[in-house]
Parts: sequence; C-alpha cells; structure tokens
Amino acid sequence: MKIHELLPKNGSKKRPRRVGRGIAAGQGASCGFGMRGQKSRSGRSTRPGFEGGQMPLYRRLPKLKTFPLVNHKEFTIINVGRLAELPAESQVTMEFLLEKGIVTTNDGPLKILGNGELSVALKVKAAAFSAGAKTKIESAGGTWEVVAN
Repeated sequence: MKIHELLPKNGSKKRPRRVGRGIAAGQGASCGFGMRGQKSRSGRSTRPGFEGGQMPLYRRLPKLKTFPLVNHKEFTIINVGRLAELPAESQVTMEFLLEKGIVTTNDGPLKILGNGELSVALKVKAAAFSAGAKTKIESAGGTWEVVAN
C-alpha cells in the first residue's frame, strides 16, 4: 500500500452542500440565509463576542485581573520567627504581642505564619494558623489554639 492509494472509509466523508444553484437544488438564490438582514450578508455574520451593539462582556469587565474579594478578611500577621525571642511558656495573644511591642497596630484578628525557626515552647492563641506554623509550634514543644476573632 502506498500513500496515494489511501482512501477514507466509506460514509465518513459527506459531500459539501451546493448552495445557490437554483430552486430545484433546495438552497437556491439566498442559499438558506433568508431574505435580508445582518446574518444574510456575505462574509462572516458577526465577530465573536458581538452582542448586538450592547456593550460586550469583555468590555464590561474590569481591565485588570485583580478583582476585589467579596468577604475579604484582614489579619494581623506575624511569623513564628518573631516569637522565638519570647520567654518560654508564655501565653501569646494579640494583647500580649501589642504589650511587648512585637506588633505595633491591631489590623484585625491575629494570624501566625510559618516563616522562621522556633525553639521555645509557647502557648499561642490566634484566630488562624498556617500549616507550617502549627508544625513548628508543636515541634518546639508548644501548643496552639484557634480563638474566635
């Protein structure tokens, strides 16, 4: 078998519709596009995304990719590396950190992140913890507790 002998399977190729070849052909004169109007004209009917003159979706949406979150929650964040200088067995809360000067402003509930090293056992109470922060607090011999905001 040679490449010029290859043929598609019988029935897999359908002949194209011959339009504009008279009334008897079934698609004569207007070729099945009706009498008049935008969709009957030659060439492409409308471009993709065209909404009939209405402001299209791609122009109604904001230009930049950063949409504001609907129920965005602001946290006061701190890394476990900053807690390493505290004395052992301390009760770490938002008020305690403000008192020690580690956190200067209360920007919302306290969230502990896992950047840095911790070697002191602490009792940490915060609104949220990252997975890394939880493991580092536990490995140092401390405990963590999620408290309501």
